[in-house]
Amino acid sequence: MTLLRLSEVAAGYDGARAVSDIDLQVDAGQIVALVGESGSGKTTIGRIVAGFLSPSEGAVSWRGERLLGVRSRALRRDIQVVFQDPYLSLNPYRTVGSVLGELLRATGVPRSDVRAHIGDLLARVSLSGDVAASRPSELSGGQLQRVAIARALATRPSLIIADEPTSALDVSVQAAILELFAGLRSELGTSLLVITHDLGVVERLSDRVVVLQSGSIVEEGRTPDVLDHANHPYTRRLLDAVPRLPESSTDANAS
Repeated sequence: MTLLRLSEVAAGYDGARAVSDIDLQVDAGQIVALVGESGSGKTTIGRIVAGFLSPSEGAVSWRGERLLGVRSRALRRDIQVVFQDPYLSLNPYRTVGSVLGELLRATGVPRSDVRAHIGDLLARVSLSGDVAASRPSELSGGQLQRVAIARALATRPSLIIADEPTSALDVSVQAAILELFAGLRSELGTSLLVITHDLGVVERLSDRVVVLQSGSIVEEGRTPDVLDHANHPYTRRLLDAVPRLPESSTDANAS
């Protein structure tokens, strides 16, 4: 089943186009990676999908219905974002438990069940229940990113947009976060739109890859096909710079 479709989408800022003629599809349970260097347009597409930016041309459809105007609260819950900097989605003055609890209550979880649900969310991202009493400044980068993922999961979304989710982390922690994302897909059926400049991340995580250059798609397809048989010189140049992540991850609570 197709969750998300962008058809001939164009958008920009201050009269200048950032992306044009973008056709993109994400199916249920699929991990799609948007790859490109800074300025390629991948973050602009992520903002359009998240509802932060309206396209100037083309259509965005969700579950077969075209999205127009202000998005409903239900749709905002169904599409969540994990930012490169987890501080963007966490209030530095509030504990992790209070942030997660507020979201859970907003989705209808009874107050008496909130604490148990918080524990379940933290366990799902391999964090101990003690983290609920912590503020963001008391956690490591790897722990913060896991909390940001738990926050996104609190609304039980069908799609998570992960915008450069590992680029600010140590290499060993990057591998752990990628394994976590892969587990979410296999355990919960969550679809992912991963925005990255790193084809090493794509190789480990995605089913399909879309390569962007200067606001246009220059190559796309199944990840093994694109990585093993790249046709566009830009894709081949990105492949030459692929970092290799370790095969095993470290414990998140020690990161």
